Amino acid sequence: MGRLQSWFGNIDIYLFDQLLRGRIVPGMRIFDAGCGSGRNLVYFFREGYEVFAVDADAQAVASTRALALSSGATLPAENFRVEQVESNSFPDGLAEVVISSAVLHFARNEAHFEAKLRGSWRVLKGGGLFFCRLASSIGMESQVVARGDHRFLLPDGSERYLVDEERLLALTESLGGELTDPLKTTVVSGQRAMTTWVVRKNG
Repeated sequence: MGRLQSWFGNIDIYLFDQLLRGRIVPGMRIFDAGCGSGRNLVYFFREGYEVFAVDADAQAVASTRALALSSGATLPAENFRVEQVESNSFPDGLAEVVISSAVLHFARNEAHFEAKLRGSWRVLKGGGLFFCRLASSIGMESQVVARGDHRFLLPDGSERYLVDEERLLALTESLGGELTDPLKTTVVSGQRAMTTWVVRKNG
């Protein structure tokens, strides 16, 4: 177990599933839109992927850079930028894989959500894979309390921007993508629901 963790880090299990299914392979560029401390990137660093990442938290970006070095990656410092996801300075169509893990549900309102989503999506190359994990109301519709502008109070006491199945399907179409998997939602002890949304970008 220790060896597996040292190789893959604390990778999201559903992102690990994409690796196992051969949808992410060496030679692809990876863009982490809201990387945090880089927990989803350990394997990619170790395997020599070209990785790019942004986060608004300078300490998080510093931690991700340090993690890259400790994992043996020799990536330029400019691959890791202290920037908002919605206004990141990376070029359009940069990466074959974009990761957005536990980021979008921190949107302040509808406009902020759309900006963060489209800021992530534009960096994805045509034919590329968008992997997203975000909080939703799926399976918890009667347990969340609306606060306005798609924000809800959850049973765990947090307030989040939530999506539902209808919204995610509409967004998939409006972005110009296709679901690679059915939407998968995990309800955690009746406190919150996390949905995995994986989309292939057309073109």
